[in-house]
Amino acid sequence: MSDQHENRAFGTIRHKTSRFFALDALRGLIIVLMALDHANHFIAQKHPPGEIWDGVFPIYYSALAFLTRWVTHLAAPGFFFLMGVGMLLLVRSRQQRGWSKWATIRHFLIRGAVLVALHLLVVNRAWELSPQGWGVKIYIGVLCALGGTMILGSLLLWLKPAYLLGLTALLFVGMELTHPGLGMWNSVSHDPVWVILLRPGGDANLWSYYPVLPWLELVTFGMVFGHWLVDAPRKAFSRAWKLGVAFLLAFVVVRYRDGFGNIRPRMSNSWIDFLNPVKYPPSMAFTLMTTGVNLILLWLFSRAGELVQGVLQPLAVFGRAPLFFYVLHLFLYAGIGTLVAPHGTSIPLMYPFWLLGLLILFPLCLWYGRFKHRQPASSVVRFF
Repeated sequence: MSDQHENRAFGTIRHKTSRFFALDALRGLIIVLMALDHANHFIAQKHPPGEIWDGVFPIYYSALAFLTRWVTHLAAPGFFFLMGVGMLLLVRSRQQRGWSKWATIRHFLIRGAVLVALHLLVVNRAWELSPQGWGVKIYIGVLCALGGTMILGSLLLWLKPAYLLGLTALLFVGMELTHPGLGMWNSVSHDPVWVILLRPGGDANLWSYYPVLPWLELVTFGMVFGHWLVDAPRKAFSRAWKLGVAFLLAFVVVRYRDGFGNIRPRMSNSWIDFLNPVKYPPSMAFTLMTTGVNLILLWLFSRAGELVQGVLQPLAVFGRAPLFFYVLHLFLYAGIGTLVAPHGTSIPLMYPFWLLGLLILFPLCLWYGRFKHRQPASSVVRFF
């Protein structure tokens, strides 16, 4: 079987951009789901409080409200995992172009710093447009954590896969072991160093939902998967669904036991509470649940034939311009909310406006993805 036929058989068709379709499609899907979450915030104004390790925890009175939130949980873990995969693939690509180790590290250091700066200087301006107010002066959000883990990850890319896997396991268990329990909010430090690096929290001057270290495990795991993809794509995607099923089974066990791995116990025995673990920081249960689903989705995308890939191309278009989409969609949904629903809508009525936003963003992302691809490898445009 020729290389081209083998790639088609296992859903790893390479486009002119030499990217795995499955990675772009998964990234595009979680971007679309993330947009749903933010449309809920800006338009419906029904976004629940964060699933944080202490304090108020969201309570849902309808399945629709919960599922609207639950599907969006796939986004953050997926971003960190796919970033790790992408970092490893970029290293291999740049090595073939003659980049030195230091040149590659410098690239990621700059790129990580750009992510942090973009969040603090631009993205936070979008959050200040929140219809119900935004009282935080400095917010440490997902782009800050992505930038921080990219900076740290640039120093770890050179480890062998076995060491990366060991580090992933250490972070996965260690972050849970070192995290304070429920009811200790007033007993731990909320100094900037702690909330930026280790645990969510803070005050009106500085608030963090995404400390760097708890999310690093997903980046290092992504690097491991990147190694697998480079070495044997077929085996890597086959391994994805097996790991995905194993992760989901482990989630059921951890969640059912309702002890270690949950950070805080379930509030009831309902199916909603069972599927509603702590996200900030990502508890073991949350990571197992979301990463398990993402891995199975990745495998499904890898099995897509050419016809299905054609249908899924809009997801790949979004997936090739993730940062461009991220920045634009926040301001777009904030604007839609201000114009058409200053006092909010029901969740069902929010869905058409979510889709409208995607329709507006699609041609912009299509144009930007093509424009970005035409730029040299060292161009800052490729960061977006």
